[in-house]
Amino acid sequence: MSYREEVLNRVITENPRQPEFHQAVREVMESLGPVIDANEAFYRREAILERLTTPDRQIQFRVTWVDDQGNVRVNNGYRIQFNNAIGPYKGGIRLHPTVNRSVMRFLAFEQIFKNSLTGLPIGGAKGGSDFDPKGKSDREVMLFCQSFMSELYKYIGADVDVPAGDIGTGAREIGYLYGTYKRLTGRYEGVLTGKGLTYGGSLVRTEATGYGVIYILEEMLKHHGNDIEGKTIAVSGAGNVATYTIQKAQQLGAKVVTCSDSTGWIYDPEGIDVALLKDVKEVRRARLTEYAAARPSAQYHEGKGVWSIPVDIALPCATQNELDLEDAKMLVNNGVIAVVEGANMPTTIEATKYFQANKVLFIPGKAGNAGGVATSALEMSQNSERLSWSFEEVDSKLQGIMKNIYQQVSGAAKEYGKPEDFVTGANIAGFLKVTTAMHAQGIY
Repeated sequence: MSYREEVLNRVITENPRQPEFHQAVREVMESLGPVIDANEAFYRREAILERLTTPDRQIQFRVTWVDDQGNVRVNNGYRIQFNNAIGPYKGGIRLHPTVNRSVMRFLAFEQIFKNSLTGLPIGGAKGGSDFDPKGKSDREVMLFCQSFMSELYKYIGADVDVPAGDIGTGAREIGYLYGTYKRLTGRYEGVLTGKGLTYGGSLVRTEATGYGVIYILEEMLKHHGNDIEGKTIAVSGAGNVATYTIQKAQQLGAKVVTCSDSTGWIYDPEGIDVALLKDVKEVRRARLTEYAAARPSAQYHEGKGVWSIPVDIALPCATQNELDLEDAKMLVNNGVIAVVEGANMPTTIEATKYFQANKVLFIPGKAGNAGGVATSALEMSQNSERLSWSFEEVDSKLQGIMKNIYQQVSGAAKEYGKPEDFVTGANIAGFLKVTTAMHAQGIY
């Protein structure tokens, strides 16, 4: 049995009933063969893979709050600080009913490699709660956030761990969390990113993940003699990532014809109306049925189906494992040429392999989704300097980072004998930077 297989088996045995975490580790272990197998004795002696797959720290705590009816409610809160070899822990806070320890560990593990690929000094972490902000009043969300931060603040800081937003955690939630941190510590510092522009936030942060998806797609297409203009695109999701992915794609001449939420999906052959989508999801906080009601060209469908529409490019921007093997077969049969993951691990391993086997250009989430955390790190820099950069300056830096990520991923894939395998390239490029830092800093 190889060293990689031993470590994967250990992870599965020691972390039962954590399928998302197992999936994330398995993908990385499969990709690292060209690196690990060539120098297995060194990596085994240093226990690099054991250290890499074991979090530095796992925090779980109770979050108690009172709803508008006066009832006491209890949720679970988490922060997984996975690896800080290259910088302070960095990763979002997810508020969603699906949050559990497995999801938190998978997201934090992925964040190690994603943050490494940005080229910026940030380590990997993730946090969240099984609290659902949907349908809650502003007062209820505020009370939850205050309770959540009342425990979390003990473990974070501008040079220790800098959380950000994620699913369910937008500007409202970040504001409440930051206000509580400031009140509890008496410190005004860049401990959270995704803040409002009036109190230390960065321009482009809202758009960053979605824009980054398109910037890396654009770079990949350019290197394959193609471009985004005139392409028809399917996007899943209707949150922050999906909305700004759609916006930037259409600014560059593509037509995005789908989006989705937890109950159904939209097909709009005239192209998604971004202003209307923002109104429905960001202002009204409503379902996509209201988009269809206001847009005569749009068709609303219950359940799954966003990948059934013939398109040139697919951009999954919703949640983990949303695009399975059957979806991949539909997309390939309909002529898709490229897939970029805008969410964290939205494509199953079987679907990913099917795309690769059928010569579909495929960028994994740890590369395609990295624009958000990259711009969060740029927000940290602005906070440290007590400066605010212009929209154009931040956007230019984001474009440069995403282009560099593609070049790292593509270069590593070629160097290790897997040209065009951008999953392997992303994992190897991220791994080498982190483990080189781990080795340099000794055993601890």
